[in-house]
Amino acid sequence: MVTAIILLFVLFLLFLPDGGVKLLAFGFATLAAVLYLLAIRREVRRVRRRGERRAASAYGLMAFWILFLALPLSYAIIVLDAQPITTGSLFFMVALMGLTFTLFYDFVNIPLALYHKRIERKRLSLGADSGPMVSFIVPAYEEESCIERAIEALLDVDYPRCEVIVVDDGSTDGTLRVASRFSDRGVRVVRRSNGGKSRALNLGLFFARGEIIVCVDADSLVARDSLRELVRLFEDPNVVAVAGNVKVLNRSRLLTRLQALEYIRDINIVRRAFDVLGTTMIVPGVLGAFRRSALQDVGNYDPDTVTEDFDTTLKVLKSGSVVQATSFAEAYTEAPEALTDLYRQRKRWYAGIFQNLIKHGDVLRNPRRFGFLSGVGYPYILLSVIFVPLMGLIALASGIVASLTGEYLVFLQILGFFVLLEFLVSLLAIAMDGEQLRLAVLAPLFVIGYRQFRDVIRLKALIDVLLRRKVGWTRAARLGRAEEMMVR
Repeated sequence: MVTAIILLFVLFLLFLPDGGVKLLAFGFATLAAVLYLLAIRREVRRVRRRGERRAASAYGLMAFWILFLALPLSYAIIVLDAQPITTGSLFFMVALMGLTFTLFYDFVNIPLALYHKRIERKRLSLGADSGPMVSFIVPAYEEESCIERAIEALLDVDYPRCEVIVVDDGSTDGTLRVASRFSDRGVRVVRRSNGGKSRALNLGLFFARGEIIVCVDADSLVARDSLRELVRLFEDPNVVAVAGNVKVLNRSRLLTRLQALEYIRDINIVRRAFDVLGTTMIVPGVLGAFRRSALQDVGNYDPDTVTEDFDTTLKVLKSGSVVQATSFAEAYTEAPEALTDLYRQRKRWYAGIFQNLIKHGDVLRNPRRFGFLSGVGYPYILLSVIFVPLMGLIALASGIVASLTGEYLVFLQILGFFVLLEFLVSLLAIAMDGEQLRLAVLAPLFVIGYRQFRDVIRLKALIDVLLRRKVGWTRAARLGRAEEMMVR
């Protein structure tokens, strides 16, 4: 299936409409991606040869980011020089710059993700029947409707040595009462006044006895074999954290199915790519594991951002450690079903990302010290949450203006190209993750509709952070729809 989709992808690119200028964008993106991948390969070899991750220089990698930014601008000059400057030509320039970025991201991420798919199979031969002590920490606030199923799933995990600690963060509903029912089954339940997720996690760490700490959201269901898959990667002493594979549990509505495809296409492809480099950027709160010693070395969880998972991951990456990910450790989360809930959730996510980019801005100023994080991970996040969304909104606006001035055929042509490209990449991501192929029919909404919804939220969150507006913790309504999907 994956091979067939790759062939379709290649054929599609070979027969681009209006081939001349679009092939130019294709060539720019390909050149940038090839050079970037070669730089990554060189850095990987350097790290292995020196035996110390922090010794790797990122100057070469950062040069390719600069080169990548220069290529679309060079392309724009060529386009504007070849035709009169009109609304249509300006739109064409912006759209093709966006195309170059899109192709570059895909040409970098897809080869790395495919390589990850191949090497990940080899990890299956690792592991043993016993392993280190593991502590699950479940911070919970107003989770009465779903905490029971979450604890049941953790108690059913196939692993010989683990404990479950539930931290009730001052809930006013029946969360504490429901969780306390499991005390006679070995679950430790502690309560504190409401102080936020990071403080709840730190309290859980105080009671934890495990060498490996696994954080689990109270609205999530952890698959039975997930813990073994997480622990396997810790057999490498250089690995200090492992990200699980998060999937959407409730898929009965259009909005939740869009989020399911988003997790597969936008999140998991990138997670696979960065896992190859040992710089997985976010160990998610839904399912993420850390060595206890690594958390202690970086001061545990900080309360100064609203995305403690991203903050903690960056802190351990900055220490020169390796952070991996696995597709086999699955957890299912309940996605927001109302548009207002999704808006509040994503606004918190994106605001937290911007808070952490500012907090850890020293990464860009010290490329030799921070290696891959400085040359790959941080710039990727920076561009993907600021530059690309802004360019996408400008391209759409200019396309609409161009259509109103009679250039609608150009707009529809480029729009159709992006839809087909998104569809093929979505098919590839779905095939790699063994997911439902019918989700690919939603790919057009990742070009028009859902994409702009997320981009607007990103920019709104960026403005809020820059203006230092208060960003609080928000949560979606929990409906407890565990029956809608079988956990594998």
